[in-house]
Amino acid sequence: MNGIARIDEQSVIKAYARWAPVYDFSFGPVADAGRKRAIDIINQRSGTLLEVGVGTGVALPRYAPHLTVTGIDLSPDMLRIARQRVRERKLTNIAGIYEMDASELRFEDASFDTVVAMYVMTVVPDPVQVLRELERVCAPGGEVVIVNHFAQDHGVRGWVESFMAPAARALGWHPDFRVETITDITTLDLVETVKLKPFSLFTMLRFHKPEAAETAVAPEAAAAV
Repeated sequence: MNGIARIDEQSVIKAYARWAPVYDFSFGPVADAGRKRAIDIINQRSGTLLEVGVGTGVALPRYAPHLTVTGIDLSPDMLRIARQRVRERKLTNIAGIYEMDASELRFEDASFDTVVAMYVMTVVPDPVQVLRELERVCAPGGEVVIVNHFAQDHGVRGWVESFMAPAARALGWHPDFRVETITDITTLDLVETVKLKPFSLFTMLRFHKPEAAETAVAPEAAAAV
C-alpha cells in the first residue's frame, strides 16, 4: 500500500477508546479550522449527507438544518459520545448514527448527495477501499469532501513523519500517508485542493462525481440530424 505502515482494525478501535474521553479537548481544537472550512462548504449544498468517521459528533451541531445527516464510525466509545451530543443538542436533522466499517458501508449505491471524511483516511486500515466506498455511496452529481493530513518528503516535517511511521500501530494513524494514495486511484473529479490552518498541516480535497452518461442517441434520431 505505497509503503504505508499497516494498521489493523483492532488497533484503531483500541486507539480511539483511549482518545474518546479527551478527543474534544485535545485533537479537536487542532483540527477545528479545517473542520469549519469543510462544513461551510457542505452547508451550501442540499439533500443527504454522510459523515464517515463521525467520531464524538463534534461536527454534527454545525451542519445546516436543511441537511439530512447520517454519521458512521468504527469506535463504539466515540459513538456513545456522539449519540449523547445529538440528544443533548436536540439535533432533529440527524437521520442516524451507526457503528460501521468505512471499508464496508452498509448503504446502497448513490445513497447520499454529499459524503465527507474528515481526519479519517490516515487511521483506517485500507484507505483505498474506503475511498472506493465513498465513491460508491455518493450520488452522481454529488461531492466527496476529504480533510486530512498528507505527508511531505522535505523539511523537518518530512523527517518527523518518516521517523514516526514505524509507530503507526500505537499512534492509530499513518503519519506517512501521501495524497497520491487517493488522487491516483479515484474515478472522481478533483475540483479543489485547499491547504488548511494551522501551518497548512491539513488539506481539503473536494471531488465531484460525474453525472451518469447521457442516453445514447437512437439510430433513427441520428439519421435525422
